[in-house]
Amino acid sequence: MTNDLFATRVAHRPLILIACMLAMFMSAIEATIVATAMPTIIADLGGFSLLGWVFAVYLLTQAITIPIYGRLADLYGRKRVFFFGAALFLLGSILCGFSPNMYWLIGFRLLQGLGAGAVMPIATTIIGDVYGPDERPKVMGYLSSVWGFSAIIGPLLGAFIVEHLPWALVFWVNLPIGLLAMALLGRYLPSGERVRNHALDWAGTAWMTLFVASLLLALLQADTLGIGIVPMLLLAALSLWLLISQERRAPEPLFPLALWRSRVIVAGNVGGLAIGAAMMGISAFLPTFIQGAMGGTPLQAGTTLALMSIGWPLASTFSGRLMLLTSYRTTALLGAGLLVAGGAILLLLQPDGGLLWGRVAAFMVGAGMGLCNTTFLVSVQNAAHHSIRGIATACTVFTRMMGSAIGTAILGATLNINLQLRLPQTADPVQQLMDPARRAALDAETLGALSHQVALSLHWVFLVSALVSLCALGAALLVPAHQRPQSEEGEAERV
Repeated sequence: MTNDLFATRVAHRPLILIACMLAMFMSAIEATIVATAMPTIIADLGGFSLLGWVFAVYLLTQAITIPIYGRLADLYGRKRVFFFGAALFLLGSILCGFSPNMYWLIGFRLLQGLGAGAVMPIATTIIGDVYGPDERPKVMGYLSSVWGFSAIIGPLLGAFIVEHLPWALVFWVNLPIGLLAMALLGRYLPSGERVRNHALDWAGTAWMTLFVASLLLALLQADTLGIGIVPMLLLAALSLWLLISQERRAPEPLFPLALWRSRVIVAGNVGGLAIGAAMMGISAFLPTFIQGAMGGTPLQAGTTLALMSIGWPLASTFSGRLMLLTSYRTTALLGAGLLVAGGAILLLLQPDGGLLWGRVAAFMVGAGMGLCNTTFLVSVQNAAHHSIRGIATACTVFTRMMGSAIGTAILGATLNINLQLRLPQTADPVQQLMDPARRAALDAETLGALSHQVALSLHWVFLVSALVSLCALGAALLVPAHQRPQSEEGEAERV
């Protein structure tokens, strides 16, 4: 990056930051707002059996394209790649609103996901480019706060739209946000220059696509695949081996070898995988405990889970100062410790108890996510040279997303195995407790026995979640001690 280009970016950094926060908000709100509206959409379009694919195809295409866009941003510049991805995402959003049936909706969600892979990682990379190493902790805290805000506002906005307006607006609400972000970046972000005059590693891209697709399909469709999950996992393992072989001999690999020579970058990716998996113990299974084992209302489950969304941005903002005062390792260790403690506290939940421990744990896990996620991201960006910062940033986003998918599969399997061992003669015990009509039909003795066994099964889920969080502690320990954000002048040699 030339001095003139950096100075130009400095002059408009607040507007660039606002644009990137808008882009992040557009990406973050997508999941929660669509999930809230899906019952209404299904009532209109039909095709309930295809519900899972509306989310799976978006997640799959987004996950596959994140590393590809990250590498393209290094090769051809952030601005043009971001604009391509954002335009594709908005086109998919427009078409989703015109879907005549579920098959078309799934197809348009695929298009939307193909663009979504560019939005979050490249917006984060742009911020890494225009702010110095000692400034990134603070501004990354701002970006992280977008996730907490979207997690709260998304369901509320989705519910309002489907109750008072056409459901198509659930998708079209992205348009003004995305267009404003693109207008600001188009006006104030310089195009820069091509960083690398080389082609994308197409063989590596193909093997990576096959690996991610087969692994995610195996995880997302584990219940329906049955024994068919084995060949899918074998295909994922084979394609991963071929990807590694390709990357070792490629002159310009999709994942530059410099990424894996840095302890800081390796720690950031291992940590992203761990925190993504551990987070699902709260996001996916705490509401199940509250509504199923405890007999609570959806509102109680929602308000409890909202505390995680509050803890995340608060801790992200605090992590910036903590990193500067202490080190990456200290901040990440504190966050990982909160994740472990939050998972352990969930073991105190009882079917006939209150919500206090669940709410304390949700806030602690959110705070732990905020500290860990921001610290790993900032440390990776500061360790990576500008020429590979795009793929380095994309890798941290990618590993967290993969961690969430893997965590959901592991924790779901933990729950199913426990239920099968404890209630072998009972069909769908969780569904019986979650359905108000079926729950009301149970006598007191049966209800108490079911609630107790489901609670014990979910305790194992929370325990496994806490154990997975220990991997985040290990990742934090990989970061060299006493290393922290520095100014550009004092920054150590980066990979």
